[in-house]
Amino acid sequence: MTILDTIAAYARQRVDRDKQDIACEEMKERAFSHGPGNGRTFLSALAKPGLSFICEVKKASPSKGVIDPVFDYRKIARDYEEAGADAVSVLTEPKWFQGSDHIFREIRGLLRTQMLRKDFVVDEYQLYQARCMGADCVLLICAILDTETVSRYLGICRDLGLAALVETHDEKEILSAVSAGAEIIGVNNRNLKDFSMDLTNTARLRDRIPDTVLYVAESGIKTAQDVRVMREAGADALLVGETLMRAPDRESLLKAFREAAV
Repeated sequence: MTILDTIAAYARQRVDRDKQDIACEEMKERAFSHGPGNGRTFLSALAKPGLSFICEVKKASPSKGVIDPVFDYRKIARDYEEAGADAVSVLTEPKWFQGSDHIFREIRGLLRTQMLRKDFVVDEYQLYQARCMGADCVLLICAILDTETVSRYLGICRDLGLAALVETHDEKEILSAVSAGAEIIGVNNRNLKDFSMDLTNTARLRDRIPDTVLYVAESGIKTAQDVRVMREAGADALLVGETLMRAPDRESLLKAFREAAV
């Protein structure tokens, strides 16, 4: 069993516990009672001219352990917004990433910026949860969801007004994402099955993604030179987490990244 399999199995346990508190039909009703979300706005925020940045709030990861022991997530999120982040990603997975739905909701109450609820979606219930939390976008990972399931979840997202970042790592997963009808496809330079890193993944897989699909490069971006490489590889947006989380001056670093993207 891979690390990803273990995390996904735990996500199913979490959903089962959550359903004991609020049944799926009730959560669904709550989600739709909110009215449609801002998924199209999320897509537009990333599709503007130039390279866009999704800045991530996360305390820990399976590969690096605790990244920020202090983790003043409110300040981190405000720093991102003030620095001009196009979107903010917040981890809600509690065990390996030490996130929570509560953290997401608190940040949602502080920001006007578009927000991605980043978790390991294994059940449509989590899509309804995301809408109730005020998310603009959710993450769907092809390594744990087959094409039919991704397609079905994308349909639910459309009904809810949620955008979906469909994450891939190889050609087979990109084919699955395209076949499912993804409008935003991320290529993760980190293999979630063993957490190995390969920054060439973004460039190698670019021509597998239709020009009509928004292309996000994820993980491993540490320097301005990395940003230039991702831009030249044809990325429309970058998702940057650990590097910004560790930066003593996030605003200056994001400014340097933006300058490198020109």
